[in-house]
Amino acid sequence: MKLFRISITLLLAFVGFICFTPDAEAFCGFYVAKADTKLYNQASQVIIARDGSRTILTMANDYQGDVKDFALVVPVPVVLQKEQVRVGDPKIMERLDAFSAPRLVEYFDPNPCAVYNNRQFEDAVPAAPPRPLASARERDRALGVTVESRFSVGEYDILILSARESNGLQIWLQRNGYKMPAGASQLLQPYIRQNMKFFVAKVNLAAFQKSGYQYLRPLQIAYESSKFMLPIRLGMVNANTAQDLIVYILSPKGQAEVTNYRTVKVPSDAEIPVFVKNQFGDFYKAMFQTAYTQEDKKVAFLEYAWDMSNCDPCSAEPLNPEELRKAGVFWLTPSQPSNVFITRLHVRYTRDKFPEDLMFQETSNRQNFQGRYILRHAFEGETNCSAGQQYKRALATRFEQEAQTLAKLTGWNINEIRKKLPVTQTQQTPFWRNIWP
Repeated sequence: MKLFRISITLLLAFVGFICFTPDAEAFCGFYVAKADTKLYNQASQVIIARDGSRTILTMANDYQGDVKDFALVVPVPVVLQKEQVRVGDPKIMERLDAFSAPRLVEYFDPNPCAVYNNRQFEDAVPAAPPRPLASARERDRALGVTVESRFSVGEYDILILSARESNGLQIWLQRNGYKMPAGASQLLQPYIRQNMKFFVAKVNLAAFQKSGYQYLRPLQIAYESSKFMLPIRLGMVNANTAQDLIVYILSPKGQAEVTNYRTVKVPSDAEIPVFVKNQFGDFYKAMFQTAYTQEDKKVAFLEYAWDMSNCDPCSAEPLNPEELRKAGVFWLTPSQPSNVFITRLHVRYTRDKFPEDLMFQETSNRQNFQGRYILRHAFEGETNCSAGQQYKRALATRFEQEAQTLAKLTGWNINEIRKKLPVTQTQQTPFWRNIWP
């Protein structure tokens, strides 16, 4: 398993039909598709349930390979005891993803002649053979590494380490089967200076086989700390390409935002051509890449912010109290059974554009936002009225505007987009387009 993949995913412990009203025109439609994390091969996910200084962090394990080679190292702000660590439900990450993913919605124009009221880290190697206990302790002491705690949770054997200097920690990790890339020691040093501890986990093969699961389950860590941050730098030691990180922050207060980089909303509420329905994944990836480039590749994108007691439109039902508990939400009471606000942040990062760890803050802003993209189907029935004829004449202009919007959002070729547009009876190709495409 690559060290940087371990780091991206896990080195993060700092830390239906509906109606809507766009631009005063009311019309009804329904949710069609969502842009979930399956679009990104390298997307890592983490859930942060936080209230004040108290945090429960859920880390998704997307390791692919022989589980005997799996290992992870996670900086944590305090020495964790067994009761502060547990194995999570892998379905919770999927539920949050489905609930908060940017979505495509579909609407159908009414009959314009009808009368109506409203307008329209490198591969980990197997651990070295066990040494005599006294010898191992002496070696650890000489390296400045102390095993603060040792326990097992589910299919994981876990150590909590402290260290005096990064070279000693790197040597300890290498001796115990963790292959470290060049430059890791330098990046470990800042965490050691901050007196951070290190959560180290490997798979207990017997426990994993007994569990009956085919994949490693998420790990959850509970701790108290004033630091609200994600240490992503260590995850970029040997990363050669940009990496996608999806962070779901659950809070009783409101939106969370990144403080040391700009937090920017993804482009939203754009009307785009109907043919995008069959290629929404390609559309969203192209649109996100375009926005990412335009923002100089150094912002955090807000994809969703909403009170989890409702949704509009709903791409998935809101999580129930039991599911929220599994996601780490610890502040719910019988009198406040659904006081949870979700912020979904999407960060695509590289070493040169993100030289600092991500710093977060909670806010009291409870304004709703979602990445939403709109398809409007033209009315195809008879339009034997003046309003209907006017509507038909306006369609060509509308289709062209949708095409221009799509080209601007994605960088796709406008002429290739125009070839896929519907043709209306009144639509004519402007005489200049043959020579000025």
